Amino acid sequence: MSISHALLGLLEAGPRHGYDLKHAFDERFGHDRPLHYGQVYSTMARLLKNGLVVVDGTEVDGGPERKRYAITDAGVTDVESWLGRPEKPELYLQNTLYTKIVLALLTGRSAEELLDTQRAEHLRLMRELTRRKTRGNLADQLICDHALIHLEADIRWLELTAARLDALAREVRP
Repeated sequence: MSISHALLGLLEAGPRHGYDLKHAFDERFGHDRPLHYGQVYSTMARLLKNGLVVVDGTEVDGGPERKRYAITDAGVTDVESWLGRPEKPELYLQNTLYTKIVLALLTGRSAEELLDTQRAEHLRLMRELTRRKTRGNLADQLICDHALIHLEADIRWLELTAARLDALAREVRP
């Protein structure tokens, strides 16, 4: 995810302090990976340097000086351009799990056990996401659906690989 574009998009609703941006980001996008304050302020410094935001004001409210940031026209154009570009679909042509299966076969370890353990982990995570989805708001439901669909595809791949394990063993063993 582009943190800078997400912060710029949040600023389109109106000027905000870094503290407010962090909380808005975490509420909308950071459930599993909240931003650190340092990420917010370093990103805002970079956006300021690049002319995508300006300091709209500062406040001293019994503590350190707080800058309020506003998006510039160039920032709006940048967000619009980013939103219009499709994301590159992620291909898993050489993933870690495949590497583990081949190495298990090459070293005489149980690839079946590896697949069973991985399947159990996928199912555990699917149950967790399903619970989160049923308790969550629409945003949680959508992000959980995305993850669940990918995990379902992984499960299908695990089953397909298990069915072809003997053939793969013949192919990879010297």
